[in-house]
Amino acid sequence: MSDPKRTSNPIATGVALAVVAAIAFGVTTPIVAWAGRALGPFSTAALLYAGAAAAALLSRVFAAASQAPLRRSDLGRVLLVAVVGGAIAPTLLAWGLQRSGATLGALLLNLEAVFTVLLARAVYREPIGARVAVAVVAMVLGGVALTLEAWQGASWGLLGVLAVAGATAAWATDNTLTRPLAERDPLDVVAAKGGIGAAITGAVALAIGEPLPALVPMLALLACGATGYGLSLRLYLLAQRRIGAGRTGSVFALAPFIGAGLAYALGDRHPSAWTVGAVALFGWGVYLHATERHAHGHVHEPVEHDHVHRHDDPHHSHEHDPPVVGEHAHPHRHDRIEHDHEHAPDVHHHHVH
Repeated sequence: MSDPKRTSNPIATGVALAVVAAIAFGVTTPIVAWAGRALGPFSTAALLYAGAAAAALLSRVFAAASQAPLRRSDLGRVLLVAVVGGAIAPTLLAWGLQRSGATLGALLLNLEAVFTVLLARAVYREPIGARVAVAVVAMVLGGVALTLEAWQGASWGLLGVLAVAGATAAWATDNTLTRPLAERDPLDVVAAKGGIGAAITGAVALAIGEPLPALVPMLALLACGATGYGLSLRLYLLAQRRIGAGRTGSVFALAPFIGAGLAYALGDRHPSAWTVGAVALFGWGVYLHATERHAHGHVHEPVEHDHVHRHDDPHHSHEHDPPVVGEHAHPHRHDRIEHDHEHAPDVHHHHVH
């Protein structure tokens, strides 16, 4: 039965993580557009994911190994994620940004949220109620408003727009493929995806003779990779673990607005009434996500799996000798249970509505 004294919202933490991930990624878009001007798209992508992998490996030195590690059975999925999200998507983005401009390129990234929500619904059957649907529509409209504002008087290339749109479709596919990996150690996932993606794009860059980067752009792209592609992905995975792929992708739609805002601040364009309207729509969308409450009676079938968990939730009552406090990971079994409590589409709540 539900606990009437339980007032914490399990969705709010996931939303907060997705917001910070969006900020970390969004601020890098105009910087990537600037730093990649004299480079080829493969070199740009290689430096971004090399920075992500390096940051993850460095963090591993200081992080406690309390998460579920990647397994050999994850190899195929990791390779696919690295190719789609670590090679194809950033290469398309780098190529497209040079032909669409920093502001418009940042705004077009809003399409990733739409693709991710649709794929999460189609692949994982994640529930999308009226509140989440309204939030998605509001955030999409915010992106549309900013895009319309950017198009007024701006010169843009159709191929650049299509390339950035292709990058969002690739990253949405990556988000969907990554959902099962969200239960693994995010540092392992970031290091593997970043390392493989950097190796693939770096090899292609050398093979086709792309120019070597100057020191300042190289350092800028490595830093963008560490924050916008390393830290952001780590937080994104933690958000997926709590609220699923669709909701995480929808909240992540803040990233285009953040990137466009920084481009405005750097003088790319001047804000207008469209921007004010977009702020209101994005703010409303995040508010609807953060205040979502979802509770009903549901059944958990018996399952055995390995993921990070705590013993102060309704699903993990097994005992340890000696007792374990806080987050930890190990293989464990769940018996059939029927209860009623607030939840999100996390690893334990894939039931159909």
